[in-house]
Amino acid sequence: MPKMRTHKSAAKRFRFTGSGKVMARSPFKSHLLTRKSQTRKRRLGRAHEMTGGDAKRIERMLPYGGK
Repeated sequence: MPKMRTHKSAAKRFRFTGSGKVMARSPFKSHLLTRKSQTRKRRLGRAHEMTGGDAKRIERMLPYGGK
């Protein structure tokens, strides 16, 4: 059986916490920032947890990064 390959574009976008949760950067923080409030921009700066089917799909793409 050959080695499994890591999906490199997913490896650059997602990371796993110590407990195995999948974290991703929040969208909507790259441009058109003047119309967004400071509170909203500050909140978007933090990473958020991926849940459900999205997290399962990411775990398949990153076979050596998870739990």
